[in-house]
Amino acid sequence: MAYLLKERGGRVHARKIEDMWELHSDYDIVVNCSGLGSRKLMKDREIHPIRGQVLKVRAPWIRHFIRDGDGLTYIYPGVYDVTLGGTRQKDDWNLSPDPNTSKGILSRCCALEPSLHAAQDVKVRVGLRPARSAVRLQKEVLVRGSEKLPVVHNYGHSGGGFSVHQGTAREATQLVKEYVAALEMSRDSAAM
Repeated sequence: MAYLLKERGGRVHARKIEDMWELHSDYDIVVNCSGLGSRKLMKDREIHPIRGQVLKVRAPWIRHFIRDGDGLTYIYPGVYDVTLGGTRQKDDWNLSPDPNTSKGILSRCCALEPSLHAAQDVKVRVGLRPARSAVRLQKEVLVRGSEKLPVVHNYGHSGGGFSVHQGTAREATQLVKEYVAALEMSRDSAAM
């Protein structure tokens, strides 16, 4: 999404805030991609973490994606390494790797592809995927007294973020364009 905004002359700033209203004096429109931070920032109690643990290994002979039926065991070759997965642990905030989980992932993946016993440079990665019942992709106008702050929300993609990010970024960009058009019309009306 940053690319799409910059291409159209928008600015992207990453900084920690405690309240959306901190941005009101500096920005006409705010795009909220705060993921798990939306739990505090927007008081969104539906957002929760899905803990994921994977292994990154060097196994250049692996060239095909392999996945078992439930999707918890998978082998995804990349440009530089192969990702072996994984876990989906709802409401688990722990970012520390679990050695037993790593052993289980490697064992399950080696059962699918025995040549992985020869994999090298095994690295463990743990992350929290921001999840909700549905991605929050919508406009909202925050109101405080007579002040208004247009916001476009785009978060809660869970483990599907990589798959759907381009589409949701385009949709969020369209929502921003709708706000821009409305702002331009109100400024034109005020100038008359």
